[in-house]
Amino acid sequence: MPLTDAALRALKPAQRARRIADGGGLFIEVSPSGGKLWRIAYRVEGRQKLLALGSYPTVSLADARAERERAKKLLRDGIDPSAKKKLDKITAAVSRAATFSVIAAELLDKKRREGRAAQTLVKTQWLHDLAEPHIGSRPIAEISAPEVLQALRAVEARGKHETARRLRSVIGEVFRYAIATGRASTDPTFALRGALTAPTVVHRAAITTPKAFGGLLRAIDGFDGQPTTLAALQLLALLFPRPGELRLAEWTEFDLDKAVWTIPASRAKMRREHRVPLPRQAVAILRDLHRITGRSKLVFLGYGTKGRAGQKVEPRSISENTLNGALRRLGFAKDEMTSHGFRAAASTLLNESGRWSPDAIERALAHVEENAVRRAYQRGEHWDERAKMAEWWADELDRLRKAQQ
Repeated sequence: MPLTDAALRALKPAQRARRIADGGGLFIEVSPSGGKLWRIAYRVEGRQKLLALGSYPTVSLADARAERERAKKLLRDGIDPSAKKKLDKITAAVSRAATFSVIAAELLDKKRREGRAAQTLVKTQWLHDLAEPHIGSRPIAEISAPEVLQALRAVEARGKHETARRLRSVIGEVFRYAIATGRASTDPTFALRGALTAPTVVHRAAITTPKAFGGLLRAIDGFDGQPTTLAALQLLALLFPRPGELRLAEWTEFDLDKAVWTIPASRAKMRREHRVPLPRQAVAILRDLHRITGRSKLVFLGYGTKGRAGQKVEPRSISENTLNGALRRLGFAKDEMTSHGFRAAASTLLNESGRWSPDAIERALAHVEENAVRRAYQRGEHWDERAKMAEWWADELDRLRKAQQ
């Protein structure tokens, strides 16, 4: 006879545990202490098994019957309800442990093992830290798009629109890694496309006229600061690399006898090795600098990195702020020239010279062709032309430096 709530409330404990059936394998067990525990009896492969559902009245009669029907369906599908319950508990525990912070740290470790550039890892960790107060402790499988948006809005509120855009991208990368490793099923950042304020594109200031660039070169030659900063500014003009690729350069990357600088893929922005032909003027600057920093692995060793007596301190390179600060000291405002502006200057003046193919100039700048079909036919480095262009460019800078004096 099926149970009723009235009958369940009236059940009294006895000296020994007793079972009262509701039908279909569902019964309630009354313990000598008065506890009323729901159980489902069933058979799997000829073996009698029990599935615990919880106690009455926490688990109501209606809930217990609903669980019985779910158990029956699992059995019809060939699934053991007890095994399924244990697996669900394990999955839930894993899900609770797989927080955004845990997954983000795991992904960062993976990138570190893959040899990603140190500066890239630092920036990624910084972006992870921005998300931490909002979603760091949340199980990644439970994080919703509005939660992620709240983290992004907090950055936007400080006027950091570009940072918010990058943060969305980095958070999405963590979610996609979680999906790939079976700890999430969706990436909520896809739903946030268009939800953020578009950042205003600000072009980096650059001097691109021959006469003004000659004045900049003369000003650099008169710089009275640290020799590493002077050499970096001179090489930015001669070689026009990305400032970060130059600042973090190591001596092992340079073959001064063969006049080649090889930027490893791990440090290159486009994640591919980039070779730079060195004109004789650049080789001379590097040989002079080697007398100062040659004992360090870093070419542009920063100052003020000494620790306390007996304390080992990792060497640090000069910063981009150091280079831009030097330009300010030389009288060039931030809307006139930046350390990155040397690339725009070289690109403009080399193209305007009409002497060199656009492909060689783009390859010298380590740009990647956006057209996939065209890129497939541009596998070469244009090395011979670039080597000649490097010598011509260095001589041209000497000419611009002397002009109008």
